[in-house]
Amino acid sequence: MSNATTKAALAQRKTGTASAGGGDLRTLIERQKPEIARALTGTALDPERFTRVALTVVRQSNDLQRCRPESLLGALMTSAQLGLEPGPLGEAYLVPYGDQVTFIPGYRGLIKLAWNSGQLRNISARVVHEEDEFEYAYGLHPDLIHKPARGARGGITDVYAAATLLDGGAEFEVMSVDAIEAIRGRSRAGKKGPWVTDWEAMARKTAVRQLAKWLPMATVMNRAIAAEGSVRTDLDADALDEITPDLDGEVIETEPPEEETPPTDEPTS
Repeated sequence: MSNATTKAALAQRKTGTASAGGGDLRTLIERQKPEIARALTGTALDPERFTRVALTVVRQSNDLQRCRPESLLGALMTSAQLGLEPGPLGEAYLVPYGDQVTFIPGYRGLIKLAWNSGQLRNISARVVHEEDEFEYAYGLHPDLIHKPARGARGGITDVYAAATLLDGGAEFEVMSVDAIEAIRGRSRAGKKGPWVTDWEAMARKTAVRQLAKWLPMATVMNRAIAAEGSVRTDLDADALDEITPDLDGEVIETEPPEEETPPTDEPTS
């Protein structure tokens, strides 16, 4: 089916003239499958699996089901073009904001894209607990040492992301819980979605975003960062804009409306 068919079904849904089952979300996602497959060209993701996972994510969220279907399909297309799978792996999230669906990359997704750039020897993002041994220094001789405590580790104090470049150089970014929470407080998604259900994963993602300022990033990682918090209704597989990202901003409120080398499919801790 063509993209025009999907658009026609969306129009029918808006006017209330869709036939039984013709405009429901499952049918709309199935009709969008050819464009999803085209968007996934060049990635390692399988269109059938991607569509199946997307349907599961939507089925498990009443909030997503109440959102505008074109914004849901748009978020799925953004995820597909970036080669990130929404759902339990934590590569990307579909987050309702009002009646719109916003796209948010996960820390595993950003690490995956950074790794795929071919310019890194390794990259990781970790949390530091009160009982861990943790020291770091910036300047002319930067260094970072983290030895997790055995047994009870206490509460989280810091989050960091670190990468080793192919030329042997290394970069890292350390953020306190207060710094993470300050960014969360400026995010329109800060009180819902993964910030509530997967705080540690979002904290790691925030550290990776900050680390990205010092890395030789591939275009696709720039696009993922720029797309964070976006609402998209253009369903064409070529429609993801090239946007210069604001790496400090996360998903800013506007007027209403353990080491992955390479990343694994292990569930987020």
